[in-house]
Amino acid sequence: MSAFTMPPQLTSWKKYLKSGNRVFIGSNAACPHALTGDLVKNAGAFRDLEMIHILILGPHPWTDARYGRSFNVNSLFLGPGTRNAVAAGIADYTPCFLSEIPGLFGNGVLPLDVALIQVTPPDRYGYCSLGPSVDIVSAAWKSARCVIAQFNPSVPRTYGQSFIHVSSIHAAIEADIPMPVLAPPELDETTLRIGRYVASLIEDGCTLQMGIGRIPDAVLRSLGHHKNLGIHTEMFSDGVIELFRSGVINNAHKSLHPGKIIASFCMGTQKLYDFVHENPHIEFHPSEYVNSPTVIARNQNMIAINSAIEVDLTGQVVSDSVGRRFYSGIGGQVDFIRGAAMSQGGRPIIALPSTAKNGTLSKIVPFLTEGSGVVTSRGDVHYVVTEYGIATLRGKSIRERALELIQVAHPAFRDQLLSQMRTQHWVPEYLVNPPSRVEELGDPQDIRLNLKGNTYFLRPLRPADGRIFQEFFYSHDEETVLQRYRYRPDGMSRQKASSVVNVNQSRDLALCIVRRKGPRETILAVGHYYWMEHDNLGEASFVVRESSRAKGMAGVLLTTMIDIARQRNLAGMLCVVRLDNKPMRKLLEKFAFRIMPGDDPMELRMVLPIATPAEPPPPG
Repeated sequence: MSAFTMPPQLTSWKKYLKSGNRVFIGSNAACPHALTGDLVKNAGAFRDLEMIHILILGPHPWTDARYGRSFNVNSLFLGPGTRNAVAAGIADYTPCFLSEIPGLFGNGVLPLDVALIQVTPPDRYGYCSLGPSVDIVSAAWKSARCVIAQFNPSVPRTYGQSFIHVSSIHAAIEADIPMPVLAPPELDETTLRIGRYVASLIEDGCTLQMGIGRIPDAVLRSLGHHKNLGIHTEMFSDGVIELFRSGVINNAHKSLHPGKIIASFCMGTQKLYDFVHENPHIEFHPSEYVNSPTVIARNQNMIAINSAIEVDLTGQVVSDSVGRRFYSGIGGQVDFIRGAAMSQGGRPIIALPSTAKNGTLSKIVPFLTEGSGVVTSRGDVHYVVTEYGIATLRGKSIRERALELIQVAHPAFRDQLLSQMRTQHWVPEYLVNPPSRVEELGDPQDIRLNLKGNTYFLRPLRPADGRIFQEFFYSHDEETVLQRYRYRPDGMSRQKASSVVNVNQSRDLALCIVRRKGPRETILAVGHYYWMEHDNLGEASFVVRESSRAKGMAGVLLTTMIDIARQRNLAGMLCVVRLDNKPMRKLLEKFAFRIMPGDDPMELRMVLPIATPAEPPPPG
């Protein structure tokens, strides 16, 4: 096996660069830092070079104001090296979808004169690998008039559409320098809770898109018990490695590129670069392919996980700016949100902590901060996840969206958010209680049940459940209505339904069992108790949809309600049952409820002692 011999013309690059050129710089972990360093050293020889790139790991000396005569920076995605320069007015930011950037180069909207890229040394056939960043680099070198390369033996050789033949390179330098690393972030309990909630939306066999950072790592850490997961993502980091080695990620059920991890770039530690080096199970493809919504949608059960700076109560997502200050970029968020939405069984998810600035600022806001730009529209968002749960927005009205999002906001801000929504008439005046948690259920608040071979979820009733509770009520036959309400109500108005689902869950208790199909939920059973302070009793009632009886739902609800009442030190639980309701009486007797004297001969008062009330303190 003979080594490829470097052509003699690949020794000088300066003659290919002229003042006024538009110059592309390689992306992410594949910036040719030795080459750009050499260019900066020779900055005095050039004027008005437009330096165009996306995120880059490592130093950005060309953004320094002292080189302003030589370099004009135009960043398509901001990071630490360009954020301050844009804020200071000495660099530009061009917002664009990552999937469409290659078209800007190829169609002449942003024609490239020179592409500065980093690649592996040529193999024996003369092919160099773009390594960990194929993304928009592939389109850049194909579109540029001239390609100048940095051959670096430390670059991992990756497979897929990641190769350039040395004959397409006009000039080059050789530099054996370590790959820039990105250390895994520290995960706090808030982030881990977000990860667990997101993981609950992921089923075995799903295909995942995730970014890098705390939330993606927390999600990956919560997937250890999943099976047959796949990856189709613009980028990934170290968190994928162990799941791949354990077989959780095996890409076996992917409907597109089965058996392969598909990405356009990766960033992480040296362990990650070693992992992708000559790994036949991973393919890197250009952004115009990986990020194409129509390509993404070809993956069935596609899960897209993205983050945000803030989300307003209608579901608008801000991701690239903090007020008027540009922070990052549009990137691939919209590409994958829309692709996942079009996927059969797909779920687009926005995940973020509920607060910022040490808990002093809510990231769930009534109105977007002035100057903020919407990256993902309210029509695109299906799920929003914080450490307080999952807000389901797809198909929901503005009123329902506001209530769902207040539910996952930090408790310190819920009253304020609810009050502001009332002033806009988005939420009715009679909705008095902000959403609250049933702390005794723990995390997540939604508990998966397997009853008679079917999967259901037990969870608290929530203020946004008014409409599906109305549907539940109108599903009952006359007998069920009479036995549950002990009279025949003439209907279930929105206000009446709101009084049922909008309770203070720390004082009273309202639970339901639901069946899920995507974002659609159907209530199958409901259990309540209202705290009778004078007697320290919980007056309980529950009802099961006729078509869902004999599955054990009433028993599950009653068991859970009794357990929560016990944790809250209630003296007992009271149920008032119609005399002709034999199934309910039989169930309560099974749980050791006792019949107590009552005033109505058509009703039974049945009581379950739970805890002995604490003795009063001694006098004095």
